[in-house]
Amino acid sequence: MVKKKILVTGANGLLGQKIIYNLKKRTDVTLLACSRGVNRLLETNGYRYIELDITNKNEVQRVISLERPDAVINCAAMTNVDKCENNQQECWDINVNAVENIAISCELIKTHVLHLSTDFVFDGTAGPYNENDRPNPLHFYAESKLKSEEVIQKILTNWSIARTIIIYGITDNMSRSNIVLWAKSEIGKGNTINVVKDQYRSPTLAEDLAKGCISIIDKSAFGLYHLSGPKTYSILDLVYQVADFYNLDKSLINPVTSESLKQPAKRPLITGFDIGKAQRDLEYNPVDFTEGIKIMNQQIKKYEV
Repeated sequence: MVKKKILVTGANGLLGQKIIYNLKKRTDVTLLACSRGVNRLLETNGYRYIELDITNKNEVQRVISLERPDAVINCAAMTNVDKCENNQQECWDINVNAVENIAISCELIKTHVLHLSTDFVFDGTAGPYNENDRPNPLHFYAESKLKSEEVIQKILTNWSIARTIIIYGITDNMSRSNIVLWAKSEIGKGNTINVVKDQYRSPTLAEDLAKGCISIIDKSAFGLYHLSGPKTYSILDLVYQVADFYNLDKSLINPVTSESLKQPAKRPLITGFDIGKAQRDLEYNPVDFTEGIKIMNQQIKKYEV
């Protein structure tokens, strides 16, 4: 049996961890996990870890040329939207220049690259969106992600792009927050929280996104795919669902408009995805947010002993 060698960047992040833990069980894969800094995954068997700063062109060239992976899944990105707005050079270095580094090195050996992108490439005036809809970014993070998509398509022969929306799930040691953990923690402490009522998204369980990405690699699927949860909700409704699940005081949830938050980066109002193409091509079958909270809760429990 010839094993497929798969290299995952951003392995310390939420999606990266889920992909690593899914693939490391397989006997038909040789797995390489890469991130800047030390390995933060608790499980260290079933893969090899390589420290890699993807903004360093020479480092990327060295690792790719030495390891010669059959596929690269690029989960690394700067995703804090307001931080990107206020630190544009850093954002561009990570989200665009680093992607170019990966693409150039991978094209030399015709490696299949799967790159992660976002619903924020759209302006939110006509959601939910399918893969043929025209992007129109509203802020710098979105501009960087759209540019990274263009870089991938321009340089690579064998490319895939997976756009997604609001990833939620549990990392090792619960080291990263998300909408579920944030709402559960703040309301649980008795804190009043402001929650936008006029933004609509399709939240995506990290395990589902990981499976979708792996399906793209397994099937050598080419092109653009929308991978998200199956339903679109207001952010306010998502937080209400978290409160209901944990029997928390919903009177602590203060509905506000996007405009009132005065955030540095303007958010699109209504995104959401049509995931029909992924369902057909990839057998992508994501759970709804209601079921996703239950799955997350089972994972949370092991840290609350």
